[in-house]
Amino acid sequence: MDKERVASQDKSVNLGSDSQAADDNVKRSKQRIIYVTYLIAALDITWLFLQFSITPYLAKRLGFNTLWFGYLQTTVGVVQLLGGPIFGRFADLLGARAALSLSCFASVVYFLLLAVADSVPMLFIHKLPAVFMHVLPGAQMVVADLTEPGNRADALAKLGLCFGIGMIAGSTLGGTLSTRYGETFAACVAATGSFISFILVLKFIPKHTKEQAPQKNTESKPNAKSVFNLGEITRLMRFPGVARTFLVKIISGLPAGIFQVMFSVIAMNFFQLQPEQNGYLMAYFGMVQMVMQGGVIGRLTARYSENTLLLLSIGVSSFVGLAQALMVNVFQFCFIVIPMMFSLSIFNVITDSMLTKSVPSSDTGTMLGLCASVQSLLRTVGPTIGGFLYQNYGVSSFGYIQFALNIGVFMYMIRGVSDSRQEHKD
Repeated sequence: MDKERVASQDKSVNLGSDSQAADDNVKRSKQRIIYVTYLIAALDITWLFLQFSITPYLAKRLGFNTLWFGYLQTTVGVVQLLGGPIFGRFADLLGARAALSLSCFASVVYFLLLAVADSVPMLFIHKLPAVFMHVLPGAQMVVADLTEPGNRADALAKLGLCFGIGMIAGSTLGGTLSTRYGETFAACVAATGSFISFILVLKFIPKHTKEQAPQKNTESKPNAKSVFNLGEITRLMRFPGVARTFLVKIISGLPAGIFQVMFSVIAMNFFQLQPEQNGYLMAYFGMVQMVMQGGVIGRLTARYSENTLLLLSIGVSSFVGLAQALMVNVFQFCFIVIPMMFSLSIFNVITDSMLTKSVPSSDTGTMLGLCASVQSLLRTVGPTIGGFLYQNYGVSSFGYIQFALNIGVFMYMIRGVSDSRQEHKD
Protein backbone atom coordinates (compact mmCIF):
# COMPACT_ATOMS: atom_id res chain seq x y z
CA MET A 1 0.00 0.00 0.00
CA ASP A 2 2.82 2.39 0.88
CA LYS A 3 4.45 1.75 -2.49
CA GLU A 4 1.15 2.39 -4.29
CA ARG A 5 0.61 5.62 -2.33
CA VAL A 6 4.12 6.82 -3.12
CA ALA A 7 3.66 5.94 -6.80
CA SER A 8 0.36 7.81 -6.86
CA GLN A 9 1.97 10.89 -5.26
CA ASP A 10 4.86 10.77 -7.73
CA LYS A 11 2.38 10.58 -10.61
CA SER A 12 0.45 13.60 -9.28
CA VAL A 13 3.69 15.57 -8.91
CA ASN A 14 4.71 14.66 -12.45
CA LEU A 15 1.29 15.67 -13.79
CA GLY A 16 1.50 18.95 -11.89
CA SER A 17 4.99 19.69 -13.15
CA ASP A 18 3.98 18.78 -16.72
CA SER A 19 0.98 21.11 -16.47
CA GLN A 20 3.16 23.91 -15.10
CA ALA A 21 5.70 23.37 -17.87
CA ALA A 22 2.92 23.48 -20.48
CA ASP A 23 1.57 26.74 -19.01
CA ASP A 24 5.07 28.24 -19.04
CA ASN A 25 5.51 27.24 -22.68
CA VAL A 26 2.19 28.83 -23.60
CA LYS A 27 3.15 32.06 -21.81
CA ARG A 28 6.55 32.15 -23.52
CA SER A 29 4.92 31.51 -26.89
CA LYS A 30 2.42 34.33 -26.33
CA GLN A 31 5.19 36.68 -25.19
CA ARG A 32 7.27 35.88 -28.28
CA ILE A 33 4.29 36.62 -30.55
CA ILE A 34 3.71 39.92 -28.72
CA TYR A 35 7.37 40.93 -29.13
CA VAL A 36 7.27 40.18 -32.86
CA THR A 37 4.02 42.15 -33.09
CA TYR A 38 5.74 45.11 -31.43
CA LEU A 39 8.53 44.85 -34.02
CA ILE A 40 6.05 44.75 -36.93
CA ALA A 41 4.22 47.79 -35.52
CA ALA A 42 7.49 49.73 -35.08
CA LEU A 43 8.51 48.98 -38.67
CA ASP A 44 5.10 50.00 -40.01
CA ILE A 45 5.17 53.32 -38.14
CA THR A 46 8.72 53.91 -39.38
CA TRP A 47 7.64 53.70 -43.03
CA LEU A 48 4.50 55.73 -42.31
CA PHE A 49 6.50 58.64 -40.89
CA LEU A 50 9.10 58.26 -43.61
CA GLN A 51 6.41 59.09 -46.18
CA PHE A 52 5.26 62.03 -44.04
CA SER A 53 8.67 63.52 -44.82
CA ILE A 54 8.11 62.92 -48.54
CA THR A 55 4.48 63.70 -49.42
CA PRO A 56 4.19 67.41 -48.40
CA TYR A 57 7.30 68.40 -50.35
CA LEU A 58 6.39 66.22 -53.35
CA ALA A 59 2.90 67.76 -53.33
CA LYS A 60 4.37 71.26 -53.17
CA ARG A 61 6.68 70.46 -56.09
CA LEU A 62 3.65 69.30 -58.10
CA GLY A 63 1.86 72.61 -57.46
CA PHE A 64 -0.43 71.77 -54.53
CA ASN A 65 -1.59 74.62 -52.30
CA THR A 66 -2.78 74.20 -48.70
CA LEU A 67 -6.37 73.47 -49.71
CA TRP A 68 -5.47 70.81 -52.28
CA PHE A 69 -3.07 69.19 -49.84
CA GLY A 70 -6.02 69.04 -47.47
CA TYR A 71 -8.03 67.22 -50.16
CA LEU A 72 -5.17 64.73 -50.54
CA GLN A 73 -5.18 64.03 -46.80
CA THR A 74 -8.97 63.75 -46.87
CA THR A 75 -8.66 61.03 -49.53
CA VAL A 76 -6.58 58.94 -47.11
CA GLY A 77 -9.09 59.52 -44.34
CA VAL A 78 -12.05 58.48 -46.51
CA VAL A 79 -10.50 55.22 -47.75
CA GLN A 80 -9.31 54.26 -44.25
CA LEU A 81 -12.66 55.23 -42.74
CA LEU A 82 -14.31 52.79 -45.14
CA GLY A 83 -11.71 50.10 -44.57
CA GLY A 84 -11.23 50.27 -40.78
CA PRO A 85 -14.38 48.54 -39.48
CA ILE A 86 -14.34 45.97 -42.31
CA PHE A 87 -10.67 45.22 -41.63
CA GLY A 88 -11.47 44.63 -37.95
CA ARG A 89 -14.31 42.27 -38.89
CA PHE A 90 -11.99 40.52 -41.37
CA ALA A 91 -9.42 40.03 -38.59
CA ASP A 92 -12.01 38.57 -36.19
CA LEU A 93 -13.26 36.08 -38.78
CA LEU A 94 -10.11 35.08 -40.70
CA GLY A 95 -7.48 35.63 -38.04
CA ALA A 96 -4.52 37.88 -37.27
CA ARG A 97 -2.14 36.40 -39.83
CA ALA A 98 -4.47 36.98 -42.79
CA ALA A 99 -5.34 40.52 -41.63
CA LEU A 100 -1.76 41.65 -40.99
CA SER A 101 -0.54 40.01 -44.23
CA LEU A 102 -3.14 41.98 -46.18
CA SER A 103 -2.11 45.23 -44.48
CA CYS A 104 1.61 44.75 -45.05
CA PHE A 105 1.12 43.79 -48.70
CA ALA A 106 -1.09 46.89 -49.21
CA SER A 107 1.74 48.98 -47.73
CA VAL A 108 4.18 47.55 -50.29
CA VAL A 109 1.84 48.56 -53.14
CA TYR A 110 1.23 51.98 -51.52
CA PHE A 111 4.93 52.88 -51.38
CA LEU A 112 5.68 51.52 -54.85
CA LEU A 113 2.94 53.78 -56.24
CA LEU A 114 4.41 56.70 -54.28
CA ALA A 115 7.82 55.98 -55.83
CA VAL A 116 6.41 56.41 -59.35
CA ALA A 117 4.05 59.31 -58.52
CA ASP A 118 5.06 62.13 -60.85
CA SER A 119 1.72 63.84 -61.41
CA VAL A 120 -1.31 65.06 -59.46
CA PRO A 121 -3.56 62.08 -60.41
CA MET A 122 -0.83 59.56 -59.43
CA LEU A 123 -0.41 61.25 -56.05
CA PHE A 124 -4.12 60.67 -55.40
CA ILE A 125 -4.10 57.13 -56.84
CA HIS A 126 -1.23 56.04 -54.61
CA LYS A 127 -3.45 56.66 -51.55
CA LEU A 128 -6.04 54.02 -52.56
CA PRO A 129 -4.23 50.96 -51.07
CA ALA A 130 -4.55 52.71 -47.69
CA VAL A 131 -8.05 51.15 -47.49
CA PHE A 132 -6.27 47.95 -46.34
CA MET A 133 -3.39 49.57 -44.40
CA HIS A 134 -4.32 48.90 -40.78
CA VAL A 135 -1.22 47.31 -39.29
CA LEU A 136 -1.50 49.18 -35.99
CA PRO A 137 -5.14 48.11 -35.28
CA GLY A 138 -4.16 44.57 -36.27
CA ALA A 139 -1.23 44.66 -33.85
CA GLN A 140 -3.51 46.05 -31.14
CA MET A 141 -5.89 43.13 -31.70
CA VAL A 142 -3.07 40.59 -31.30
CA VAL A 143 -1.86 42.26 -28.08
CA ALA A 144 -5.41 42.56 -26.70
CA ASP A 145 -6.11 38.88 -27.47
CA LEU A 146 -2.93 37.64 -25.82
CA THR A 147 -3.03 39.73 -22.62
CA GLU A 148 -5.26 39.68 -19.56
CA PRO A 149 -7.77 42.59 -19.24
CA GLY A 150 -5.94 43.93 -16.17
CA ASN A 151 -2.66 44.21 -18.11
CA ARG A 152 -4.19 45.39 -21.38
CA ALA A 153 -3.68 49.15 -20.98
CA ASP A 154 0.01 48.68 -20.15
CA ALA A 155 0.49 46.28 -23.10
CA LEU A 156 -1.25 48.68 -25.48
CA ALA A 157 0.90 51.52 -24.10
CA LYS A 158 3.99 49.56 -25.13
CA LEU A 159 2.61 49.58 -28.67
CA GLY A 160 2.66 53.36 -28.25
CA LEU A 161 6.34 53.00 -27.34
CA CYS A 162 6.82 51.26 -30.69
CA PHE A 163 4.97 54.20 -32.26
CA GLY A 164 7.53 56.55 -30.73
CA ILE A 165 10.45 54.46 -32.00
CA GLY A 166 8.93 54.38 -35.47
CA MET A 167 8.28 58.12 -35.37
CA ILE A 168 11.93 58.84 -34.54
CA ALA A 169 13.38 56.39 -37.06
CA GLY A 170 10.94 57.22 -39.86
CA SER A 171 11.12 60.99 -39.51
CA THR A 172 14.92 61.05 -39.34
CA LEU A 173 15.32 58.52 -42.14
CA GLY A 174 12.68 60.16 -44.35
CA GLY A 175 14.16 63.63 -44.05
CA THR A 176 17.70 62.38 -44.68
CA LEU A 177 16.89 60.06 -47.60
CA SER A 178 14.57 62.49 -49.39
CA THR A 179 17.09 65.34 -49.03
CA ARG A 180 20.15 63.36 -50.16
CA TYR A 181 18.74 60.76 -52.56
CA GLY A 182 15.28 62.02 -53.52
CA GLU A 183 11.69 61.04 -52.82
CA THR A 184 11.70 58.03 -55.16
CA PHE A 185 14.57 56.31 -53.37
CA ALA A 186 12.99 56.98 -49.95
CA ALA A 187 9.67 55.48 -51.12
CA CYS A 188 11.48 52.36 -52.42
CA VAL A 189 13.16 51.93 -49.03
CA ALA A 190 9.73 52.07 -47.39
CA ALA A 191 8.35 49.48 -49.85
CA THR A 192 11.25 47.13 -49.07
CA GLY A 193 10.70 47.59 -45.33
CA SER A 194 6.98 46.81 -45.69
CA PHE A 195 7.85 43.60 -47.54
CA ILE A 196 10.10 42.58 -44.62
CA SER A 197 7.12 43.12 -42.29
CA PHE A 198 5.03 40.93 -44.61
CA ILE A 199 7.57 38.09 -44.26
CA LEU A 200 7.63 38.49 -40.45
CA VAL A 201 3.85 38.17 -40.30
CA LEU A 202 3.83 34.98 -42.36
CA LYS A 203 6.60 33.41 -40.29
CA PHE A 204 5.73 34.36 -36.71
CA ILE A 205 2.06 35.42 -36.37
CA PRO A 206 -0.36 32.50 -35.78
CA LYS A 207 -3.49 32.08 -37.86
CA HIS A 208 -5.71 32.88 -34.85
CA THR A 209 -4.80 34.65 -31.62
CA LYS A 210 -8.16 34.35 -29.88
CA GLU A 211 -8.71 31.70 -27.23
CA GLN A 212 -11.93 30.68 -28.96
CA ALA A 213 -12.32 30.47 -32.70
CA PRO A 214 -14.44 33.37 -33.85
CA GLN A 215 -16.80 31.18 -35.86
CA LYS A 216 -18.32 29.70 -32.72
CA ASN A 217 -19.87 33.00 -31.79
CA THR A 218 -21.53 33.38 -35.14
CA GLU A 219 -23.01 29.99 -35.93
CA SER A 220 -26.50 30.95 -34.77
CA LYS A 221 -26.71 33.92 -37.14
CA PRO A 222 -27.12 33.28 -40.88
CA ASN A 223 -25.06 36.26 -42.13
CA ALA A 224 -22.81 36.68 -39.10
CA LYS A 225 -19.79 35.21 -40.87
CA SER A 226 -19.84 37.90 -43.56
CA VAL A 227 -17.00 40.42 -43.40
CA PHE A 228 -19.36 43.07 -44.81
CA ASN A 229 -22.17 42.48 -42.28
CA LEU A 230 -22.65 46.04 -41.02
CA GLY A 231 -25.18 44.86 -38.43
CA GLU A 232 -22.49 42.77 -36.73
CA ILE A 233 -20.18 45.80 -36.74
CA THR A 234 -22.66 48.40 -35.47
CA ARG A 235 -24.16 46.11 -32.78
CA LEU A 236 -21.03 46.74 -30.70
CA MET A 237 -22.31 50.26 -30.11
CA ARG A 238 -25.13 48.81 -28.03
CA PHE A 239 -22.82 47.43 -25.36
CA PRO A 240 -22.85 49.49 -22.12
CA GLY A 241 -20.57 52.51 -22.19
CA VAL A 242 -19.37 52.02 -25.79
CA ALA A 243 -21.41 54.80 -27.46
CA ARG A 244 -20.48 57.32 -24.73
CA THR A 245 -16.77 56.53 -24.97
CA PHE A 246 -16.90 56.79 -28.75
CA LEU A 247 -18.61 60.17 -28.53
CA VAL A 248 -15.87 61.42 -26.20
CA LYS A 249 -13.18 59.94 -28.48
CA ILE A 250 -14.55 61.77 -31.53
CA ILE A 251 -15.33 65.17 -30.00
CA SER A 252 -12.26 65.46 -27.80
CA GLY A 253 -9.97 64.02 -30.47
CA LEU A 254 -11.22 66.22 -33.32
CA PRO A 255 -9.12 69.37 -32.61
CA ALA A 256 -5.92 67.38 -32.00
CA GLY A 257 -6.64 65.37 -35.15
CA ILE A 258 -7.00 68.55 -37.20
CA PHE A 259 -3.71 69.89 -35.83
CA GLN A 260 -1.91 66.61 -36.55
CA VAL A 261 -3.06 66.29 -40.17
CA MET A 262 -2.17 69.95 -40.80
CA PHE A 263 1.14 69.82 -38.97
CA SER A 264 3.24 69.15 -42.08
CA VAL A 265 1.80 72.35 -43.59
CA ILE A 266 2.32 74.25 -40.31
CA ALA A 267 5.94 73.04 -40.10
CA MET A 268 6.60 74.04 -43.70
CA ASN A 269 4.82 77.42 -43.80
CA PHE A 270 4.39 78.67 -40.22
CA PHE A 271 7.66 77.36 -38.71
CA GLN A 272 9.53 77.58 -42.07
CA LEU A 273 11.25 74.20 -41.58
CA GLN A 274 13.18 72.33 -44.25
CA PRO A 275 12.58 68.55 -44.77
CA GLU A 276 15.58 67.54 -42.65
CA GLN A 277 14.63 69.97 -39.84
CA ASN A 278 11.05 68.70 -39.95
CA GLY A 279 12.42 65.17 -39.58
CA TYR A 280 14.36 66.16 -36.47
CA LEU A 281 11.25 67.76 -34.96
CA MET A 282 9.21 64.62 -35.60
CA ALA A 283 12.01 62.57 -34.04
CA TYR A 284 11.70 64.78 -30.95
CA PHE A 285 7.97 63.96 -30.89
CA GLY A 286 8.90 60.31 -30.95
CA MET A 287 11.35 60.63 -28.07
CA VAL A 288 8.75 62.36 -25.91
CA GLN A 289 6.14 59.75 -26.80
CA MET A 290 8.56 56.92 -25.96
CA VAL A 291 9.07 58.36 -22.49
CA MET A 292 5.32 58.78 -21.98
CA GLN A 293 4.35 55.34 -23.28
CA GLY A 294 7.25 53.41 -21.81
CA GLY A 295 7.80 55.11 -18.47
CA VAL A 296 4.65 57.00 -17.49
CA ILE A 297 1.43 55.33 -18.65
CA GLY A 298 2.14 51.91 -17.12
CA ARG A 299 2.72 53.45 -13.70
CA LEU A 300 -0.37 55.64 -13.94
CA THR A 301 -2.65 52.75 -14.98
CA ALA A 302 -1.38 50.73 -12.00
CA ARG A 303 -2.36 53.51 -9.57
CA TYR A 304 -5.43 55.23 -10.98
CA SER A 305 -8.71 54.18 -12.59
CA GLU A 306 -9.23 54.52 -16.33
CA ASN A 307 -12.01 57.10 -15.86
CA THR A 308 -9.68 59.27 -13.76
CA LEU A 309 -6.92 59.08 -16.35
CA LEU A 310 -9.37 59.89 -19.14
CA LEU A 311 -10.49 63.01 -17.27
CA LEU A 312 -6.85 63.98 -16.70
CA SER A 313 -5.96 63.63 -20.39
CA ILE A 314 -8.93 65.75 -21.50
CA GLY A 315 -8.15 68.45 -18.94
CA VAL A 316 -4.49 68.64 -19.98
CA SER A 317 -5.49 68.68 -23.66
CA SER A 318 -7.64 71.77 -23.13
CA PHE A 319 -4.70 73.75 -21.75
CA VAL A 320 -2.43 72.42 -24.50
CA GLY A 321 -4.87 73.97 -26.98
CA LEU A 322 -4.63 77.33 -25.24
CA ALA A 323 -0.83 77.16 -25.33
CA GLN A 324 -0.89 76.31 -29.06
CA ALA A 325 -3.10 79.32 -29.72
CA LEU A 326 -0.53 81.61 -28.09
CA MET A 327 2.70 80.13 -29.51
CA VAL A 328 4.67 82.12 -32.09
CA ASN A 329 7.71 79.96 -32.92
CA VAL A 330 8.98 76.39 -33.02
CA PHE A 331 11.01 76.84 -29.82
CA GLN A 332 7.84 77.48 -27.82
CA PHE A 333 6.15 74.57 -29.56
CA CYS A 334 8.90 72.21 -28.39
CA PHE A 335 7.85 72.93 -24.79
CA ILE A 336 4.16 72.43 -25.63
CA VAL A 337 4.95 69.02 -27.15
CA ILE A 338 5.56 67.47 -23.70
CA PRO A 339 2.05 67.96 -22.23
CA MET A 340 0.56 67.44 -25.70
CA MET A 341 2.10 63.96 -26.06
CA PHE A 342 1.22 63.18 -22.44
CA SER A 343 -2.48 63.88 -23.00
CA LEU A 344 -2.63 62.21 -26.42
CA SER A 345 -0.85 59.07 -25.21
CA ILE A 346 -3.12 58.60 -22.20
CA PHE A 347 -6.27 59.47 -24.15
CA ASN A 348 -5.65 56.99 -26.98
CA VAL A 349 -4.48 54.11 -24.77
CA ILE A 350 -7.26 54.50 -22.18
CA THR A 351 -10.11 54.85 -24.68
CA ASP A 352 -8.91 51.83 -26.68
CA SER A 353 -8.53 49.78 -23.48
CA MET A 354 -12.00 50.78 -22.21
CA LEU A 355 -13.64 49.93 -25.52
CA THR A 356 -12.00 46.50 -25.93
CA LYS A 357 -12.99 45.59 -22.36
CA SER A 358 -16.61 46.54 -23.11
CA VAL A 359 -17.08 43.84 -25.78
CA PRO A 360 -16.53 40.04 -25.93
CA SER A 361 -13.00 38.86 -26.77
CA SER A 362 -14.26 37.52 -30.11
CA ASP A 363 -15.05 41.10 -31.21
CA THR A 364 -11.85 42.91 -30.20
CA GLY A 365 -10.68 43.15 -33.82
CA THR A 366 -13.93 44.74 -34.95
CA MET A 367 -13.85 47.13 -32.01
CA LEU A 368 -10.26 48.16 -32.71
CA GLY A 369 -11.24 48.59 -36.37
CA LEU A 370 -13.95 50.99 -35.22
CA CYS A 371 -11.38 52.80 -33.06
CA ALA A 372 -9.17 53.14 -36.12
CA SER A 373 -12.16 54.47 -38.06
CA VAL A 374 -12.44 57.28 -35.51
CA GLN A 375 -8.90 58.36 -36.39
CA SER A 376 -9.77 57.99 -40.08
CA LEU A 377 -12.89 60.12 -39.57
CA LEU A 378 -10.72 62.81 -38.03
CA ARG A 379 -8.33 62.57 -40.98
CA THR A 380 -11.31 62.78 -43.35
CA VAL A 381 -12.86 65.98 -42.02
CA GLY A 382 -9.65 67.33 -40.49
CA PRO A 383 -7.78 68.41 -43.63
CA THR A 384 -10.77 70.24 -45.13
CA ILE A 385 -11.63 71.98 -41.86
CA GLY A 386 -7.95 72.55 -41.12
CA GLY A 387 -7.23 74.03 -44.55
CA PHE A 388 -10.17 76.41 -44.20
CA LEU A 389 -9.17 77.49 -40.67
CA TYR A 390 -5.50 77.90 -41.59
CA GLN A 391 -6.18 80.05 -44.63
CA ASN A 392 -8.81 82.25 -42.95
CA TYR A 393 -7.92 82.38 -39.24
CA GLY A 394 -4.35 81.14 -38.89
CA VAL A 395 -2.68 78.53 -36.66
CA SER A 396 -4.07 80.01 -33.43
CA SER A 397 -7.62 78.95 -34.40
CA PHE A 398 -6.66 75.28 -33.95
CA GLY A 399 -5.64 75.92 -30.36
CA TYR A 400 -8.71 77.94 -29.39
CA ILE A 401 -11.06 75.26 -30.79
CA GLN A 402 -9.17 72.53 -28.93
CA PHE A 403 -9.42 74.50 -25.68
CA ALA A 404 -13.17 75.14 -26.03
CA LEU A 405 -14.19 71.62 -27.07
CA ASN A 406 -12.10 69.85 -24.44
CA ILE A 407 -13.35 72.10 -21.66
CA GLY A 408 -16.89 71.23 -22.77
CA VAL A 409 -16.17 67.46 -22.80
CA PHE A 410 -14.44 67.72 -19.41
CA MET A 411 -17.49 69.39 -17.84
CA TYR A 412 -19.79 66.80 -19.46
CA MET A 413 -17.76 63.94 -17.98
CA ILE A 414 -17.58 65.58 -14.54
CA ARG A 415 -21.34 65.95 -14.61
CA GLY A 416 -21.71 62.28 -15.58
CA VAL A 417 -19.51 61.20 -12.65
CA SER A 418 -21.53 63.37 -10.24
CA ASP A 419 -24.84 61.96 -11.52
CA SER A 420 -23.52 58.40 -11.19
CA ARG A 421 -22.48 59.00 -7.57
CA GLN A 422 -25.85 60.55 -6.79
CA GLU A 423 -27.64 57.49 -8.21
CA HIS A 424 -25.53 55.16 -6.05
CA LYS A 425 -26.41 57.20 -2.94
CA ASP A 426 -30.13 57.05 -3.75
